[in-house]
Amino acid sequence: MLNDMEVDRVNHLERISPEDWEKTPISVKKLVEEMAQKIEQLEKKLTQVLTVQEQLLEKVNQTSKNSSLPPSSDPPGVKKKQSIKKSGKKRGGQPGHQGSSRELYPIEDCREIIEHHPEQCPSCGEPLSGSDINPYRHQIVEIPPISPIVVEHRLHKLTCSSCGTKTRATLPEEVNPTGYGVRVVALVALLSGVYRNSQRMVQSAMLEVFGISMSLGTVNKLRIEASNAVANCVDEAKLYIQNAEVVGADETSFNQGNIDGSNPSQRKAWLWVAVTPLVTFFEITLTRCTQGAKDLLGENFGGILNSDRHGAYNWVDKTRRQLCWAHLRRDFLKISERPGVSAELETALVKQQEKLFELWHRVRDGTLSRDDFGELVQNIRSSIKATLTEADSYSIGTREKTPLAKTVRTCRQLLKVESAMWLFVATVGLEPTNNAAERAIRPAVIIFSL
Repeated sequence: MLNDMEVDRVNHLERISPEDWEKTPISVKKLVEEMAQKIEQLEKKLTQVLTVQEQLLEKVNQTSKNSSLPPSSDPPGVKKKQSIKKSGKKRGGQPGHQGSSRELYPIEDCREIIEHHPEQCPSCGEPLSGSDINPYRHQIVEIPPISPIVVEHRLHKLTCSSCGTKTRATLPEEVNPTGYGVRVVALVALLSGVYRNSQRMVQSAMLEVFGISMSLGTVNKLRIEASNAVANCVDEAKLYIQNAEVVGADETSFNQGNIDGSNPSQRKAWLWVAVTPLVTFFEITLTRCTQGAKDLLGENFGGILNSDRHGAYNWVDKTRRQLCWAHLRRDFLKISERPGVSAELETALVKQQEKLFELWHRVRDGTLSRDDFGELVQNIRSSIKATLTEADSYSIGTREKTPLAKTVRTCRQLLKVESAMWLFVATVGLEPTNNAAERAIRPAVIIFSL
């Protein structure tokens, strides 16, 4: 590399007159040209190195606040949510608080009632007799000893006295050929689905708690059997989702493997979720593209979709979309941490987003009417749109990877869907975030990250 003295020499040589240049020896001219080419190459290389450095720093600085990473992945030193200040009061119920106690089971549910009477007065020792018409009731609740109910079916094989043919009896249609009753199947499904246990954990619970031994393969077969048993209900739930007025949707990668035999090539799977106040619907597919979203929501989906900016949802008209402001905030924070113009642009966006949520919290708390909220949001919307438009005015190369180029591209994308950021302002029952769908899908993320 050239040192500072050599660079100064080159700069000095570039300022010489044409007459002096003609008098310059050819060897010196050649040296100057080589040095100029080398400087140009080093400048390009330095630009590339700085660009890569900025990209790596952005990746290193990713947290749950500026990306979709979970809070558990945040490195040490990242500020968590501020804890609530201590009030200085003693723990527990405060004076005037209506306490709550454990509910007692009805008398008729008690298998046994044992009466306890004090024998003598603790003050003077006089014997006590009689009964309390309103005694203090203390109940002990116990689980009965659990042992499996085993019913054995014996299939006899008899020989025909006329022709000698041997015939084995067959199981009645109502008898499950897997060897497990409907309650066992339902319990396996409950432990797997509602309580989100792995196959191995279900296998362990069935043996240790219920005394029923089964292989991992059997656990999976019973899960599939339960799934097939409720197939009609699942279809009804999906139809309900596809006809709902407001639906929140999200998706995440899923370790499907080839559990059901439909993925022999072990392709990467995706878990999709659609959420409404009454029904939450999950679906596993081998695609994350538009067709996956259409299969989930229905080709003729006519409701309002609350989601992030994933391209698979772009087929839904912008007039029926609400972009998640939690995701938008992460985008704003990520860009505000970049140097130069990016920080200035996105800091302005972050401030407006914070104002928006201050107002929204007041609407949710009932201290601000929706009409007043709508009027106040107009200024915030105008400011955000102006900032996005300003970013759009910057000229960048098609393949440029500088921090500013990334910022401009993000702002241009947001500008195209700007109308989908504000539907919640005038739509009752529509949230500004897609947190409900993210909360619904989070257990799957946690389970498969263990």
